[in-house]
Formats: sequence, structure tokens, C-alpha cells
Amino acid sequence: MSLFDDDFYSTKVSKRAARESRKKDLAFPYRRFPFKWTNVRIAVVSSMTSAVVATLLFGVVFGGGPSIGTGRSKAVSSGILAVDPMERPIQASAKVRPAVVSVINQQMYALGIGKGAALPKGTEESGILREAGIGSGVIISKKDGKATIITNYHVIDEAAAVKVVLMSGETRDARIVGKDQITDLAVLEIDAKGIDVVAEIGDSSTLRAAEYIIAIGNPLGLGESVTTGSVSKTTQIVPVSLNQDGVYDWEQEVIQIDASINQGNSGGPLIDLNGRVVGINSMKIADLGVEGIGFAIPINLAMPIVDSLIKLGYVPRPYLGVYTMDLEQYWQQQDFEDAFGNALEEDGLPDAKAEDEDDLEGGGVPLKLPDEVYDGVIVLEAVGPAKDAGLLFNDVIVKLDGQSIGSTIDLRKYLYTKKNIGDAIEISYYRDGKLKIANFKLGEKEAEE
Repeated sequence: MSLFDDDFYSTKVSKRAARESRKKDLAFPYRRFPFKWTNVRIAVVSSMTSAVVATLLFGVVFGGGPSIGTGRSKAVSSGILAVDPMERPIQASAKVRPAVVSVINQQMYALGIGKGAALPKGTEESGILREAGIGSGVIISKKDGKATIITNYHVIDEAAAVKVVLMSGETRDARIVGKDQITDLAVLEIDAKGIDVVAEIGDSSTLRAAEYIIAIGNPLGLGESVTTGSVSKTTQIVPVSLNQDGVYDWEQEVIQIDASINQGNSGGPLIDLNGRVVGINSMKIADLGVEGIGFAIPINLAMPIVDSLIKLGYVPRPYLGVYTMDLEQYWQQQDFEDAFGNALEEDGLPDAKAEDEDDLEGGGVPLKLPDEVYDGVIVLEAVGPAKDAGLLFNDVIVKLDGQSIGSTIDLRKYLYTKKNIGDAIEISYYRDGKLKIANFKLGEKEAEE
């Protein structure tokens, strides 16, 4: 017996009510076609519905039909088939690889057994050309029977002759069109006979962090090879030592990547998945425990330099005419000498009797500066405009046009980014502890010395 007296809540249904209910359920909803849904008809419709659903699902999963929220429906509707993602790096590298070359730096070595040390440039001593280093380059254009190649400055630095090895294995003589130490770029020229492929220049400003990139070059002299990775950082500022003396005197703006860059990769192209050159592989951090940190010069920064090298053979820049040393480095040297090289009196000052005056900065005359001056650059030699303006050895430059200058990097950055050839400049400097001002016009520096 039901727990509820009202029939509305009763779980018992009369046979008549059940028959009427089934009749209504099986009736077609539209009265114009009053036929019954038999079991056979239900089975047929169910089978057809299942087949349609399965077809749609198969298309969504495997790409044969429209997809929702995947961004592929537009490509399918326009008739453009998507490229297999695994094929894109292969196609991109295949597009550029014929334009990638190996660059051989040959220097003059003394005759005799063993390689020994390279002879200084300009020496009259007889010798023999030998391979001193190897790097990479990329062909960017062909014109008037000549092919133009971008590489790094340090790849061809000090070279007595340069050879280029094409992908086919053929070796050709190369001429140095121009080189620029500041940006670590150089341009070579070879005979264009038989060269059919030149690299397409891309746009490095569109790169994004985590974007897939490909580095092509000649690592360790093992021959042309490809490494892949991603963009770690689109803009990274890296301090560099132009003279390789351990003293940072310039800052390079680069793309940080995690694709493998090794010796020999320098000068080779960094490309995107469209096969366009977006950078020139330049350097890596080689230290214990450091992996996957490489750098490439953005192509948008490289091309104006390349154009200038092709046109002029050098990059014209405003010229101050001073060879400098950071004041901070001077203080470090003095502290080192006081700690290990000089006898100290009880008050902590150097013992004048123990000092060798010839070893002091300034030819025996120590720097005289106010106590509050810690940053600046010491003039080691003044030439050109600075010499004409009266700057002397041991003057300490502290400002350019009223802007504080704390290092050689600051001085170069201000000149190369804020000034032009022929501009007037005001230099604030200390001489014998007194602040002086000099005004003159900047000259033009035609080539790196």
C-alpha cells in the first residue's frame, strides 16, 4: 500500500493509464503524419543518428571537419590546409641552408715545425697562410656577379685572407667589404657564380618570448648543422669587452635564445619558422653550470650597419678623440697595490719611500680629485678633437653636456646614441683637483683602430 492516500503521489499505475501513456509516447508529435514509431523505425533512426555523430566527432579530432574554438575552421573554410607543425622547422631550414656558408680566417704564421703563433700584421717576416679560426655566414644578396655575406667581426678579425666554403663544399676567396667592432658585424663578398639561393630578411621586432627559432652554422668546424630552440628574451643587454682584456667597454643589445650556439656558429643566421633571418648568431655564455644561454644580434639592428658597411666600408660615428680608463678600475688597482705591492704607514697611506713613482698613474703624479668624485673616465691619451680642445693625459671626464659619465660604456653610449658628427659638445673634467669645461665639435671616426 502506498504511503500516500492521494492517487497523484501513488507509485501504482493502472493498466489503462499505462496503455494510454505508451500510446501518447509512441505517437509522432505532428498530427499531420499520424503514424506510429515502431521498434524497427526507432532502431533505424538511432543507427543513422549515431553514424552522423561519429562522423562529426572524427572530423573534429582528426581535422577532417570543422572544429570549434581551435582556430582551424577559417583555414578549412577557405580551402587552405594547415601545414604539419613537425614539418615547419624542416621546411624553414631547407629554405635557408643553401645560403649558409662557412667562413675561414687565415693568418700568417712563421715557417717551421708546428703552428706556433701568428705573425703580427704588417710584419715583413716571411710566413705561410694557415687557418686561424672558423665561423659561419649567410648570403643575403646577389648583384653584378657578386654575392654579399653577413658574418661577425670577431670571425674575420686579424685575418690576412678569408675563405668561404659553400654548402656544396666548394671553397672560394672572399673580400672583406667592411667590418665594425662595436656591433660585431662584418660584410664579405664572393663570386656569385652558381649561387641560386639568398636568405630572406625577416623582422626581429615581431619576435615573442617562447617563439620557436632555428640556428644554422658550422659549430666546431664540424660542417653545416641545425639546432633548434626558443626565444628566451627578445631584448637582452650584454656587456662586452671590445679589446678582450676583461674590461667591459660596450653594451650589446641582443636576442637571448636557448638554441645551442658553439664556436663556429658565430656569424650564422637565426631564422624563424617562415625561413626568414631574424638574427645573426654572435656569442654564448660559457661557464661551469651554464647551459642554453646564447645570443644573436637582432636583424633590425644589424641591417643598417650592414648597409653602411656595403656603402662606405665602415660605420661613421661621432669622434671625441680620447682613449680612456674607468676611474673605478683605477681605484681597484690602487687598492690592490696598497694591499699587496706597497708598504703602508700606520695611518694607512702608502709609504712615499716605498713607492716607485714611475708606476703611478700619470707618470709619477697621482690623481687629485675631490672626495665626492668616485665615477668618471681617465684620459690616457687625447687625439684629434679632444687634443685640439686642450685635454691632457690624466684629466678625469665626469660629464658630457651636463650628463654624468661614470664609465667608458656611458661615454660611448652617449656619443653614439645622442650625438652626430659635427655636433658641439661640452666636456666637464677635473685636472689637478679643479673642475674645468671644454667645448668643441665632434669629428668623424672612420674605422675602428
